[in-house]
Amino acid sequence: MSISLDGFVAGPDQSREDPLGKGGRELHLWHLGDPRANEADATATGWLMRPRGAYVMGRNMFGPIRGEWDEDWRGWWGPEPPYHAPVFVLTHYARDPIEMEGGTTFYFVTDGFDAAYARARETAGDGGVDIAGGASTVRQALIAGVVDELTLDIAPVLLGSGERIFDGVESFGMEPVEVLHSPLATHIRYRRAG
Repeated sequence: MSISLDGFVAGPDQSREDPLGKGGRELHLWHLGDPRANEADATATGWLMRPRGAYVMGRNMFGPIRGEWDEDWRGWWGPEPPYHAPVFVLTHYARDPIEMEGGTTFYFVTDGFDAAYARARETAGDGGVDIAGGASTVRQALIAGVVDELTLDIAPVLLGSGERIFDGVESFGMEPVEVLHSPLATHIRYRRAG
């Protein structure tokens, strides 16, 4: 998760024009082709993009539509999303699965995080499950205790408000195992302690 110095993973006022909220794109410059990116950013991008067996994400990360599915939104990523595996999207509104190019199929789960995570685990096999985001979904995974490894990409940016992942998380239980630096982010990989 890319995160600001003041603890936000997305800025305020998320919309179709600003999917990461006002200023939120600055958190991701380290993997979006900024010329200041260095070898540390390339290594962290490799961590981010390594293949997984399945993914869980929140509806807010999937798209800007709220309420009933009233348009044919297929995600932010174009015809071939970067996942190349099943993605279980948390939502309160049922929708038929969407098959995309490259092996990504979005499944819409209406019975909560635990159900989406169980389906992802069953589907992933030995490939592992990635909690793709956004803030609420990662927070639910942390509270459920299912996160074995967490990478925080801390950008030297202050957003002032937006979406946080740690609100309501009462214990962290992880220890740093690797730290990389660049002008754009400090990348810290944590693993569950013990």
